[in-house]
Amino acid sequence: MASQLSLFGGVDTSSKSEVGPVPLDDDDEVKRIAAELPSSIRIGTSSWSFPGWAGLVYDRSVSKPVLARRGLAAYAQHPLLRMVGVDRSYYAPLEEKVFAEYAAAVPEDFRFLVKACEQCTVGRYPRHARYGEQGGKINPFYLDPGFTSDEVVGPYVTGLGDKAGPLVFQFPPQQRSAMGGKDFAGILYDFLAALPPGPTYAVEIRDAALLTREYAVALESAGAFHCYNVHPKMPSPLMQRRFVPIREQLVVRWMLGHGQEYEAAKERYQPFDRIVDAAPATRNEIAELCVEANTINSNVSVSINNKAEGSAPLSARALAAAIATSLSR
Repeated sequence: MASQLSLFGGVDTSSKSEVGPVPLDDDDEVKRIAAELPSSIRIGTSSWSFPGWAGLVYDRSVSKPVLARRGLAAYAQHPLLRMVGVDRSYYAPLEEKVFAEYAAAVPEDFRFLVKACEQCTVGRYPRHARYGEQGGKINPFYLDPGFTSDEVVGPYVTGLGDKAGPLVFQFPPQQRSAMGGKDFAGILYDFLAALPPGPTYAVEIRDAALLTREYAVALESAGAFHCYNVHPKMPSPLMQRRFVPIREQLVVRWMLGHGQEYEAAKERYQPFDRIVDAAPATRNEIAELCVEANTINSNVSVSINNKAEGSAPLSARALAAAIATSLSR
């Protein structure tokens, strides 16, 4: 059964793994940075299934399907990668047994940042081929706390257990007609307040017009957090902080460089084995947020996409170094 599940995206935790962690015994810089980072600051990447990471994360080059099934255990042994983003859950809810397989593959102090499925956050399905006959129609599960609790929160909590990090609700640029004319902050509060207590809920918006004081108040009142994100449709992370102060949890997703389109960036950066478009200003802004969060004893989760600079593991290393340098001053 375990082998059968792995064909559908589960993790094979067999000892016959075909890939191992990259050897870092002689990399004194990585050891130093890892030792200087507070345990409350976790940095990782968006997913782990990239063959181009051979020599950066993995000890050899293997196919994407092999990494999807067996790469997580090797990924989690990298001293600077103490969390990972689960992006595939955005397209459909994952079962508890899949989350449990993920949890079994990693150390106790490892965490997962999970994206809630789009059925929770898309008001009207886009007219796109992958939506088929649903394209253009109102989504009946939009901000439905019952559906979300049963299909998303429950499997995530039970499957991951103590290794559950933030559960992120990603909202696309809003089709405001799908809200029935209601205020976004108000309906967002109603939704979040109705979810089961306990998990760290974070909200990622990609519509700068929604970044308001009312939005910040709604999050705080519901016990949820803003996901500071780097995306062409959003202001810089430090500008987002002006609207939403850092609280007990800092959640950051560094996704796409400003001015980039997703497919163009993917084509430009593959196989994701080097920094192509360095973004030191953005990196320093995220580091500043992390240092500020550390001063107020916040837990920090930073997920980095390959489309940020070209190679998420190298971006993670540079960010970790920037944070360690700032903390040592």
